Amino acid sequence: MLKIYNTLARQKQEFTPIEAGKVRMYVCGLTVYDYFHIGNARTLTVFDMVYRWLSASGYAVHYVRNITDVDDKIIDRANKNGEPIEALTARMISAMHEDTDRLGMLRPSAEPRATQHIGGMLKLIDRLVDKGMAYPADNGDVYYAVREFPGYGKLSGKSIDDLRAGERIAVNTAKRDPLDFVLWKAAKPHEPFWPSSYGQGRPGWHIECSAMCEAEHGETLDIHGGGWDLQFPHHEGEIAQSEGASGKPFVNYWMHAAFLNMDNEKMSKSLGNVFTTREVLNKLDAVQGGEVVRYFLLRGHYRSEINYTWDTLQDARASLLSLYNALREVPPAELAIDWSSPYAQRFRDAMDDDFNTPMAFAVLHELRGEVNRTRSAELAGLLRALGATVGLLGQDPASFVQGATGTADDAAEIEALIAQRNAAKQARNFAEADRIRDAIKARGIVLEDGAGGTSWRRA
Repeated sequence: MLKIYNTLARQKQEFTPIEAGKVRMYVCGLTVYDYFHIGNARTLTVFDMVYRWLSASGYAVHYVRNITDVDDKIIDRANKNGEPIEALTARMISAMHEDTDRLGMLRPSAEPRATQHIGGMLKLIDRLVDKGMAYPADNGDVYYAVREFPGYGKLSGKSIDDLRAGERIAVNTAKRDPLDFVLWKAAKPHEPFWPSSYGQGRPGWHIECSAMCEAEHGETLDIHGGGWDLQFPHHEGEIAQSEGASGKPFVNYWMHAAFLNMDNEKMSKSLGNVFTTREVLNKLDAVQGGEVVRYFLLRGHYRSEINYTWDTLQDARASLLSLYNALREVPPAELAIDWSSPYAQRFRDAMDDDFNTPMAFAVLHELRGEVNRTRSAELAGLLRALGATVGLLGQDPASFVQGATGTADDAAEIEALIAQRNAAKQARNFAEADRIRDAIKARGIVLEDGAGGTSWRRA
């Protein structure tokens, strides 16, 4: 039985979907004004893993990950670039897909964009206004009346009385209460806008997810995920809006991924330690890099902070290479997972315990040791199949271990040098064999002599 740590309940709970065999899952996606950073990659990769495991467990998952394609950062960046907002967001969405593909992520079932759901947002705002839970202000904005929703703060554990003006909430004289948040922003010069009964304007941040959740899943969904920092105010705002409008529970299981730190410090532009995912990927081998980063992002439990340094990334690379080396040495049999196998059982038990990837990965490495010992193609096949449930070990083992060697001619040249070395050894010309070995080593290639001949990989 799958158990999920529910942020709202503050404990692990057995997962029971609204509809048997089906899962309605929504994850807050990216604001597409720039390349996404490695901290974003952690959250996106975590929920790709959740999507894959739920699917591997037999659920039909409708996985929705939204795209915010209008907000202050997008407007500012487009104005700075001197380009239309649509051109900026189209370019960044394309780049997002390129980088998530490199990380081995499956495309979500749906990727709704905020600008495609303005009508749904306005209908939701109308319902809240009609129920007295929102109000148009004199400045043309529409605000949510936080004190009209008794459950505000239940997700993050914050008390309304602790959120007073002058402490954490900026004073805005147009609001009835300083805690109230904007649902609809009145149009300003040089900003995009849409017509509405409240005047020309654009949506606030929180309302977009409530509207898109309802459009894709209805009034209640099974799982809602995002980064740890979204609990307040974003997810708190979503609950207030959606439950305020429907009177029904909005989400049954809330999941939040913890932060990724940079060299033991929180990522911060002021510290200059924010790296885009693309920058990190481009520093790594073209063949191995995407899966190395994925392995690194998943090997820590999703609710625990992880620390990014070049050394921790290289350690993840070495660990992943050890799995691929086992598959290279023992070609895996193609097989379906036999869940009665002790290894498969322990892997499933780990994943069903709130997606405990550290324990699941430990099982993979135990299985690797057994593959190396027994040379069993069936166990190698099980290793590969279990890895596939979380998006790992899907590449050709020999190609992965060898890595990117430039052109096909480069690989052919290495193979030719190995053949020359083997010929020199057979002729007992060991000095020449050593010279060729050193020349190959100078190209960053490691040779591995075994009973089946000589194989090679990048250092």
